[in-house]
Amino acid sequence: MGHSHTHNHHHTHHDLKGRNLFISILLNILITAAQVIGGIVSGSLALLSDALHNFSDVLSLVVSYVANKLAKKEASFHRTFGYKRAEILAAFINASTLIIVAILLIIEAVKRFQNPEEIESNLVIWLSLLGIVANGLSVLLLKKDSKSNMNMKSAYLHLLTDMMASIAVLIGGLLMKYYQVYWVDSVLTFAIALYLIWMGYDLLKTSTKVLMLFTPDDIPIKQIVAEINAFESIKNVHHVHVWQLNEEEIHLEAHIDFKNDITLSQFDVILHKIEDLVFNKYDINHVNIQPEFGKDDAKDVIVQD
Repeated sequence: MGHSHTHNHHHTHHDLKGRNLFISILLNILITAAQVIGGIVSGSLALLSDALHNFSDVLSLVVSYVANKLAKKEASFHRTFGYKRAEILAAFINASTLIIVAILLIIEAVKRFQNPEEIESNLVIWLSLLGIVANGLSVLLLKKDSKSNMNMKSAYLHLLTDMMASIAVLIGGLLMKYYQVYWVDSVLTFAIALYLIWMGYDLLKTSTKVLMLFTPDDIPIKQIVAEINAFESIKNVHHVHVWQLNEEEIHLEAHIDFKNDITLSQFDVILHKIEDLVFNKYDINHVNIQPEFGKDDAKDVIVQD
């Protein structure tokens, strides 16, 4: 059996991600406390809904922070993969909370639209400005890592939607102050909620696929099998599994039936060629091959275990 893998440790980068997440947590606690008080005093549902969203962000950022710390822990006999999936799980939880919060906001927005109330717009305006500044800073802190890490992307999306929500609340506050259009508070809440669902759905779908061990969308298994089958000494490639463990690792597992009863050193040469092929063309960096000769087993590419 052949097994190849690569390890990339970026402790400094991990520490920087953790620091940025911690700063974002503190900023969101500040925003949440201010908006809850302001929402109660002003009577603004949009401000309270933004506060609820910010509170969900505090929880999601804490989840992301803990996952980021866990991901650095070493593997052990009881946890042979370590906590490498902690960040994927965090992304799934955070995407789920985005959608749940959005549904709650829609319900409240419909109720308030039917019975609009007068709102203290000056407080709404100032607190929305606080939200824009604090969330904007958090967004800038996490933007770089959000492009390459699903967990950081989930935290980034929470904060980005917060900033957009605060902008919407500011616009609503200005309209209420100068035009007394109080129903706009409910309309903006509804719009914020729809935006949350739109942003959360894709991340929820992606993280679910990883947790369910689905084949990554950009990995063409049939093509890979055909290319490996083209090796002169290989008779058949079957029992194939391809899955994504986390952001950095894609695994390929397969049984290979050889035409001749080759030696272990001959198998190693072929294994290295397979590793180079799948890594260079498909970014698969963990390869686990079970070599066989004349074994009586199912020869289908995909076999139900």
